[in-house]
Amino acid sequence: MSETLASGPEADTAPYFPMDREQGCPFDPPAELRASVTERPVRRVRIWDGSTPWIVTGHAEQRALLSDPLVSVDDRLPGFPHWNEGISKMAPHRPDSVFNTDPPVHTKYRRMMTAPFTFKRVQAMRPVIQRITDELLDTMTAGPSPADFVEALALPLPTRMICEILGVPYEDHEFVQEQATIAVDRYASEEQAMQSFAAQLQYLVGLVEQRAAEPQDDVISDLAQRVVSDEITVFEAASMGLGLLVAGHETSSNMIGLGTLALLRNPDQLAVLRDTDDPAVVANAVEELLRYLGIIHNGQRRIAKGDIGIAGVEIKSGEGIIIELATANRDPRTFDEPARLDLRRSARDHHAFGYGIHQCVGQQLARVELQVVFGTIFKRLPGLRLATTLDEVEFKHDRLAYGVYSLPVSW
Repeated sequence: MSETLASGPEADTAPYFPMDREQGCPFDPPAELRASVTERPVRRVRIWDGSTPWIVTGHAEQRALLSDPLVSVDDRLPGFPHWNEGISKMAPHRPDSVFNTDPPVHTKYRRMMTAPFTFKRVQAMRPVIQRITDELLDTMTAGPSPADFVEALALPLPTRMICEILGVPYEDHEFVQEQATIAVDRYASEEQAMQSFAAQLQYLVGLVEQRAAEPQDDVISDLAQRVVSDEITVFEAASMGLGLLVAGHETSSNMIGLGTLALLRNPDQLAVLRDTDDPAVVANAVEELLRYLGIIHNGQRRIAKGDIGIAGVEIKSGEGIIIELATANRDPRTFDEPARLDLRRSARDHHAFGYGIHQCVGQQLARVELQVVFGTIFKRLPGLRLATTLDEVEFKHDRLAYGVYSLPVSW
């Protein structure tokens, strides 16, 4: 159990986190969190193990902490506010990687992972992303209507892309998706989490060893060659590959599904994308969707390595910190009328990909995927519509990333 169990009036009355979203407001963070942005941007909450870490909801406060070297991602430290019991039990068994280390160790791993995801490299993938998008839409529209948009496009597109970049055979995608589902399940048991982690790590270790002997033009091969040259261990390589594989399709898939629903519910904003041929307008619209939707709704988890004073409170060394990205993207001190979806606003200051040195490695890939999808579907299918009622759409309240399980659409 985390040791961030504080005492005092604030800890005694700390609300439970994560909180449920209000019925009928599927795109808005919970009201209590939205209110805290300006009233108490740094406050305590209570999580699954009874501990009371600090939650940070304000935009400026998040930037300050995410830039502070005293704020650590090392989830093996006592007091770290883990997502659930399974992840807390798994943390000590994970090797060092870009996801659980701080500089200077983190710097070494991040350099190994950035090359395939540079702006230039990702832009070169745009024709491939466009081709796959068109193929998936062709298949969907050739079949019966209504169809599940998540199954038809939102899930397979980013899965195919991240498998291709990493060098993971796409024929293994059912295993990949099944295990990733367990990895992001807030209610996964300790046994489920450990079994899933072991299965995925074993799978990636096998790929790394295979590519060490027979390298190809992919990320796993690059990591495998670093194993051969004794820069990293095979388990470190496998852990980095696993992190990229899960994050590389889970977040983009949820953005595509939830973003399509948001646009269908806001036809005036949908028209901005449908009626433009300007790539800059599409790119700007994607940034606003990233801001508005805030799919990382369980927060980025951190721990203080020293005492930190911020927003009138003192975070003590060893206390947990939750960076609640979705609410920062609705901070009225940064964004005018933040509850309104406005595809023409400038939203580049959003925190959808985090902030600072641990900002998402694959953010450029996610941007291009979203630009291609949202720049294509409403031109190809101008009559696209929701084939059910909003109250029948099942949302992922129980996952670490927010989205929809399925999205029935007609065209």
